[in-house]
Amino acid sequence: MPGLPNMQGMMKQIQKMQDAMSRIQQELEAKTVAGEAGGGMVRVTANGKQHLTAITIDKEVVNPADIEMLEDLVLAAANKALDEAGKMAQEEMSKATNGMLPNIPGLKLPGF
Repeated sequence: MPGLPNMQGMMKQIQKMQDAMSRIQQELEAKTVAGEAGGGMVRVTANGKQHLTAITIDKEVVNPADIEMLEDLVLAAANKALDEAGKMAQEEMSKATNGMLPNIPGLKLPGF
């Protein structure tokens, strides 16, 4: 029938996109980004799947009399790392889908 989309072609495109997204998700687990606070005295590393993988704290920032400051620095660094990981994941998924997915605000892809 004229005017009907080629369903077989669309299904192939969808499968290709799913394969690419699966591959990208695996690759993202190996990629890391970092967030720092306190001028680099606290550094948090996260992978592309938004899991924290490391926390490094300089000895100079450890003050038993001021635990709140250290907690704030760790929290700030972790949030920066997770923000960067989220951006990286979105960029990589956008590349994989070649813009086939709409850029919907608030759209959360599975595993991210």
